Amino acid sequence: MTSIKRLLIANRGEIAVRIAKTANRLGIETVGIYAENDINALHTQTVDIAVHLLGNSLQETYLNGEIIIQEALRTKSNAVHPGYGFLAENTEFAQAVQDAGLIWVGPTPEHIHDLGDKIIAKQTAIAAGVQTTESHEVQPDGDLPDIAMPVIVKAAAGGGGRGMRIIEKKADLKQAIKDASREALSSFNDGRVFIEPFFGNGRHVEVQIFGDALGNVIHLGERECSIQRRNQKIIEETPSPGITQEMREKIWDSAVSLGQHMKYLNAGTVEFLISEENEVIFLEVNTRLQVEHPVTEAVTGLDLVELQIHVAEGKPLPFSQKDINFTGHAIEVRVVAEDPSANWLPSTGTINAFHVDELTRIDTGIQAGSEITPDYDSLIAKMITHRPTREESIRHLERALRRTLINGVKTNLSMLIATLNNKNYQNGLTQTSFLSEHPELLDGFLQDHEEELTLMLASVFALEYSDSQITQEKGLPPGWRNLRTQGQRQIWKSKEDLHHVEYVRNGDTAIVHVGQWPEPKEDGTLTTDQRNTHSVRLISRTHNQQIIEVDGRRQSIDTDIQDESVHARSRTGTATWERQPVFTYRDAEQMGDGPVSPLPGTVIAVHVKEGDKVQEGDLLMIVEAMKMEHKILALGSAEVSTVHFQEGDRVDSGELLVSLEQD
Repeated sequence: MTSIKRLLIANRGEIAVRIAKTANRLGIETVGIYAENDINALHTQTVDIAVHLLGNSLQETYLNGEIIIQEALRTKSNAVHPGYGFLAENTEFAQAVQDAGLIWVGPTPEHIHDLGDKIIAKQTAIAAGVQTTESHEVQPDGDLPDIAMPVIVKAAAGGGGRGMRIIEKKADLKQAIKDASREALSSFNDGRVFIEPFFGNGRHVEVQIFGDALGNVIHLGERECSIQRRNQKIIEETPSPGITQEMREKIWDSAVSLGQHMKYLNAGTVEFLISEENEVIFLEVNTRLQVEHPVTEAVTGLDLVELQIHVAEGKPLPFSQKDINFTGHAIEVRVVAEDPSANWLPSTGTINAFHVDELTRIDTGIQAGSEITPDYDSLIAKMITHRPTREESIRHLERALRRTLINGVKTNLSMLIATLNNKNYQNGLTQTSFLSEHPELLDGFLQDHEEELTLMLASVFALEYSDSQITQEKGLPPGWRNLRTQGQRQIWKSKEDLHHVEYVRNGDTAIVHVGQWPEPKEDGTLTTDQRNTHSVRLISRTHNQQIIEVDGRRQSIDTDIQDESVHARSRTGTATWERQPVFTYRDAEQMGDGPVSPLPGTVIAVHVKEGDKVQEGDLLMIVEAMKMEHKILALGSAEVSTVHFQEGDRVDSGELLVSLEQD
């Protein structure tokens, strides 16, 4: 057995921070890696040594196994942890790490190869006596098997929903196979795909297993991960709220049987689908630590990264199956930089406010000032709660999400709050079809009107306080711009909504009118004043906190002022408010005569050429960003006059992609 003294973490972001925290606690020195656009990333500040990887592309940096191994040797590391994603399930990299004399913190290269290949994994499951479905390997230009619809097309390698398509009509299958194969080749350097029956209303339930070098294999319970968007998980919990104890034990036993059959080593996750008829169907094995591992840690009290390191050092598992106890209920939500109401369109930009509730466990690689770029996935943070019952966990997590403020990019926070408040979710009806059956949740949670009003008025008077401090520093009297008897008129914006505010302040009190103010009509008279009037007391004010009473309701609001914006956060809600100019000018006419890129990314396919005639809905181009493909479609009948970008070109948000001449 060899002890790990210095560990190179071959990853970035949240998982690199997570691994470093455990390694540091164990007294293991850590080495991180970073690409140029990650030079100030949180994970570089968490490790003991951070090494710059030259190059601009993923292939030159985080996917460059040869360089990463060289840096491990140069920094005198004696072990490598791959995290998840990137090279975590790359057989050649795992083997090269071991060939270099380094300890690989993960399953053996053979296990990664055999179980990471979903086609071989299914054959292995059958050999181990685990129930699964029929599957057919297919070629992009090959013949189609005779299989009932609907089906799911899957990449043979990799994970994370990449190279996956759900197909309802056989007429769409050929193109879906081509698209999935192309995506799989780009993501995993392996274009093989297969198809199998699709069960649209089952449960996605997985089992965490661990094995050691002595052949011991145990399970650490199951996790339900049914609530997904684009075949990627968004909410995970344990125990599963929708299966019987008999079913639970069946999948535990099946997962352990498969692990024992393979003599599995280190951490792995065996994934199952529970059909509407309560059939237990094996799906695949993820030969790595999963994103959702914190919920397992919560109910078992174990540190899975520590257990990975322990097993990688050649030590036996420190406990047997009977020693594992499960307590309470844990839920994890993934906060992502995406807009659910806009078909989960990824959002990029600078995080200029990051206030996350500290009463839950937070796993993140983000801090205020972090850049969300199109080069990596959209995960901002994972929030995990653990309480004695599921009801308590839901209530605690929902409150924590309300107290969380992330600004600078669009997020799914409001959608997560809406989901936790949904009765079907609360009753455990969490099949894989959950979001498609509840599309209203994508519009998010409507904040209480009084809460919204208080947050807005706290922002109004926070910025007024800040302005008054500036004028005093310049030697000007407070309120020098206006007569003290004249109301201050302002327009404030939150998300896409505009709010008109007029207030008259007298010392620490104010009368505030909210609503569209009266406007003069053609005859010179004013429109009827239909605004709501509120009484406000300013109990205490600083740059960072407003203690304010609105119509007899007293609240303490934390405020973060940035130029004309105020990030406001109370114990029950958050919002960002931006003061707008009262006098606005007509927007410039939108430029361009065709579709523009919805966000920065890379063109991965061009489907038209100059002179082509297109109809509404025709596919023009595919832009990839944040590990997702975005199809650019024609909005009407037109002729293609110019194609501005070709495959492999980088595009910025708002750039004209294809010029069209409308019919």
